[in-house]
Amino acid sequence: MAKIVAASAVVALSTACSAPVPGLVKAGGVERVSVDGTAYAAELRAFRDSALGLGQALLADGGDGSGGNVVFSPGSLLIALAMLRAGASGESAAELDSVVGFPEKRDEAMNALLASLAKFDGDPGTVDEDNPPRQPVMHAANGLFVDKDVPTGEAFLGTLARHYGTGVYPVDFSDEGATKPAIDAWVDSNTGGRIRQVPAKYDPRNTFSLLNALYFAAAWQTPFDPSDTSDMPFTTGGGEEIDVPAMHNRLEMKYAAGTGWRAVDLPYAEGFVMRLVLPEAIDSDALFRAPQLREIADAMDTAPLETVQIQLPRWDHKCSFDLRPVLEAAGLHKTLTTTEDFNAIQPRMTITQAAQAANITVAEKGTVAAAVTQINGMVTGAPPRPEHTIDFDRPFHYQIVHAETGLPLFMGTVADPRS
Repeated sequence: MAKIVAASAVVALSTACSAPVPGLVKAGGVERVSVDGTAYAAELRAFRDSALGLGQALLADGGDGSGGNVVFSPGSLLIALAMLRAGASGESAAELDSVVGFPEKRDEAMNALLASLAKFDGDPGTVDEDNPPRQPVMHAANGLFVDKDVPTGEAFLGTLARHYGTGVYPVDFSDEGATKPAIDAWVDSNTGGRIRQVPAKYDPRNTFSLLNALYFAAAWQTPFDPSDTSDMPFTTGGGEEIDVPAMHNRLEMKYAAGTGWRAVDLPYAEGFVMRLVLPEAIDSDALFRAPQLREIADAMDTAPLETVQIQLPRWDHKCSFDLRPVLEAAGLHKTLTTTEDFNAIQPRMTITQAAQAANITVAEKGTVAAAVTQINGMVTGAPPRPEHTIDFDRPFHYQIVHAETGLPLFMGTVADPRS
């Protein structure tokens, strides 16, 4: 592997039924850069617009949601794609910039974004999900699992350490019995057990697996009174009128309206809001396109606080996506087929799988949600695994030999490499 130095200790992320995650390996001598988020306001706005565009693509795909219910994380997908972009070159780099909308200083801006989220970081495993915390927990984690026998690019490792605060976990992908439980343990730990396994089917031929996990838990600023929850009519996407438990509250929140929509920002106790957008048309499928989502976001930026009586159903949904068709439909064709543009990550790496799993629970006290995005790759035309290994970790003999004649030009013994 390229010049990398093992971190101080094995990361103790494990569950009772899962193998421990292997030790994290980082670029040697590279520290995370501290950035001023105010210097990247334009880039952060570009990230917002990019996430809304990815959101439109995921909404249109729908994943495996049932009855028209869909939940996903455009933020998690954006972070994962930004890390992939950090190791991209050539046509794939240009394509990612064009399709996703990455700004020029994307790594520095992503550093600022992750640092801003880190203000609310906490251990998902300590959250009482029946009583979401008033101090929100917003845990973001990046995990890159690489085959221990395939070199990882030094520049890529440096970018991960400098702007993403992470490194890689060396594993043996051919050993599914050890590696799959270890990766699943990472997912389980970083989502508080809400997602137990990675979303993509395990493939022992892979040599690279990039993961982003997001976990969110927060109480409402003003909780809904459970005694005010009652069955109320709800018209489904299929036009059927049903009765569902609906929560009720009256409070001040941001409110705005535009052509074909009305929206509110329902506040959590600190730092976050749930943006709720209601189409004017009763028969609408609520699949807003990216330009309208940006219009709504801009309107809510300047919306005044108004007193609103709100009726909101409880919901508990989960969904998973095969992201390859989503990304292909968005225009990432070269990115998903190249065997040359990710050499900075691994030589002749190509993307093999991309997937996401997400879930959310919304009730009277607050919200808990989790998502995992996974992008896998493999080295194409890789040499076969070595039949033997040899570690020169004790005194050894050496020669410098003229290949044509076999003449030993130099010869010696190394008993202590230090002197």
